[in-house]
Amino acid sequence: MPFHRVACVLAAVALMATVGCSSPSAGADDGRLQVVASVAPLVDIVKNVAGDAADVNGLIPEGVDSHTFEPTPDTAKLISDADVIVLNGLDLEDPTLALAQSDKKDTAQVFLLGDHTLQPDQYLYDFSFPKDQGHPNPHLWMDVVYAMKYTELVRDELSSVDPANAATYRKNADAYLGTLRNLNSAVQDAVDTVPPQNRLLLTYHDSFAYFANQYGMKVIGAIQPADFAEPSAQEVAALIDQIRSEHVPAIFGSEVFPSPVLAQIAAETGAKYEDSLRDDDLPGDPGQPEHSYVGLIIYDVQTMVQDLGGDPSALDQVHFANAYD
Repeated sequence: MPFHRVACVLAAVALMATVGCSSPSAGADDGRLQVVASVAPLVDIVKNVAGDAADVNGLIPEGVDSHTFEPTPDTAKLISDADVIVLNGLDLEDPTLALAQSDKKDTAQVFLLGDHTLQPDQYLYDFSFPKDQGHPNPHLWMDVVYAMKYTELVRDELSSVDPANAATYRKNADAYLGTLRNLNSAVQDAVDTVPPQNRLLLTYHDSFAYFANQYGMKVIGAIQPADFAEPSAQEVAALIDQIRSEHVPAIFGSEVFPSPVLAQIAAETGAKYEDSLRDDDLPGDPGQPEHSYVGLIIYDVQTMVQDLGGDPSALDQVHFANAYD
């Protein structure tokens, strides 16, 4: 369904909700600040800053492609109730952003983390996000340094909107930033154990551009083109030749989106095919510590480092507790 028709349907649903056709969201009547965020890693960052001082809900279900997600009636209800709407920006959630701008309360704030973090000359473009299409790679949170910046931005935004709880937001953010600093150091230590010639990433989706730039790895390709179709036979052949010539030991798929093309490349090159990486789908189950942004980074880096011939044990030293547990 075209987005303008989806928006019309959602507007009607939201109107029905105001006259009692759906129940209020959790926490909507308890006086706390109502905050929504888009993808699961960002929801987790916001929750760690908010703690118990605000009610935080996610807009995009885990396991759903954030680039192609179309808002639902539940999305519209959460947005219409929200005081603060936190999105990544950088064109990641355009339909959700359009809905937020049209359906939010007059007093609600829409805050785009990526747009407040990078200047245009810092944008990265790649196979899944070619420069000629004008959409930069939006996966800043995969670089823990940028996740720290996101934490600071969330702290400042929540404190501005809800000054009565600013001290709580600062305290929670300080504790969380300490965890993220330790995580950042451990990620670098683990990557440094990978033989230099193996620090190469071929992935399903270009989620690791900022990660690779920060930690000294090189993205040699991604399988999912910008139009979310399949790569051409010529592109696949070129990747096979590159993997063979550079002796890449492992290639990495998505836990959410199986890729027969990556499996084919692995079979033809002898590289290990690891299909469990994730960028916005948290590991573990809700309520478990690993079901968190920190758990996501630890899982991905442990997996990549081990498969590329390194030692991920530095990550064993990252101890953390979520502020909302």
